[in-house]
Amino acid sequence: MALADVTDWMDEYGTPGHLWFVKRLSANDTLANDAHQAGPYIPRDFLFRILPSLNRPEVENPDCRFDLYIDSHLDHREVRAVWYNKKLHGSGTRNETRLTGFGGKQSALLDPDSTGALTIFAFVVDDKDAASECHVWICRDGTEEDLFEERFGPVEPKSYLVWQPGGAPERDLFTIEPSHSNCRLSPADIPPAWLTRFPKGEELIRKTIELRPATGMNPDVRLLRRRACEFEMFLGVEEAVFLPRIRRGFENIDSFVGLAQTILQGRKSRSGNSLELHAREILVEEGMRVSVEFAHRPIIEGGKRPDFIFPSAAAYEDPSFPAAKLRMLAAKTTCRDRWRQVLNEADRISTKHLLTLQEGVSEGQFREMRDAGVHLVVPEGLHESYPDAVRPHLLTLESFIGDVRLLSLGGS
Repeated sequence: MALADVTDWMDEYGTPGHLWFVKRLSANDTLANDAHQAGPYIPRDFLFRILPSLNRPEVENPDCRFDLYIDSHLDHREVRAVWYNKKLHGSGTRNETRLTGFGGKQSALLDPDSTGALTIFAFVVDDKDAASECHVWICRDGTEEDLFEERFGPVEPKSYLVWQPGGAPERDLFTIEPSHSNCRLSPADIPPAWLTRFPKGEELIRKTIELRPATGMNPDVRLLRRRACEFEMFLGVEEAVFLPRIRRGFENIDSFVGLAQTILQGRKSRSGNSLELHAREILVEEGMRVSVEFAHRPIIEGGKRPDFIFPSAAAYEDPSFPAAKLRMLAAKTTCRDRWRQVLNEADRISTKHLLTLQEGVSEGQFREMRDAGVHLVVPEGLHESYPDAVRPHLLTLESFIGDVRLLSLGGS
């Protein structure tokens, strides 16, 4: 479809009478890892809000049906919302809600290649938020994702967004739900300077390290815990800084739009730099010296600036230094389409390593990456979200660090 179709869809369903639920599809949502629970996971509280008949704890696995239209792929079917609640009845361990009944891999929502895609569920609701049907847009490329994220900011793996068009400004802007990590700062714990000048990413990460020090955690656990902590801290500080301004009101629409853009730009900046900055701190904590064992954002041939070069920019620029002993690492929170951006980042290094937090890829996507020379570095705690055939080929952050250490000691 043309981009105009995307914007037309956003305009049609971004109006009062609709309630959006936005997430990135994981491999457990699609059929990428052949999970039996295939079908998008949507939190209980949200589904109970729009489908109140689902909230029947006395019934085992209560369900209800409604019409769902996947407008991005011209598909329509009656689907089932189900609360798998056998844990409450002592006959199982599940206690989650999902949408099912999509008919298998022929549905774009279950297509393994949709793994990682930004997906928007626009529910048609009445004045009590009860849903009658749902329209879905599954983004097929980075351009479509950018159009949506210009409206509500980045949506990262393991987080989701709920947006009700026409709601109060604070509900429009403070709707992202992170994974809870107990890192939300109380007003007394927020540095006073942050309330007048929003903190830079480096400042948030330094505070995160105070709350989640390195002691007793390997690099993979450290990275995931700190990322969750920093994200929750960021959203709390964002609300503390900007919510009072919103509640004071605006003299005109331009003032509100200007503040909204400031908030969205802050989210984009944080999302684009956070993983890279966390990785840098972990490399230093692991005893690797900047400009000796690794270079962060060096300028190399053609003005290119890869995230990390190992062992150094000087070694990279030295034609006598063996190319086999060079490594590069890019950091991208999601990789479904963005992995191609790393292909031309360092001409001397044929194998590109990409650190990502995406919850799975399809086997086809993975083969395409490997054929292009891209190797995924994925924190160990996320490996279960990848297909069985892919997992043996994933590097952990800890193993990647071990590899570059071995090279510095003269290994091959």
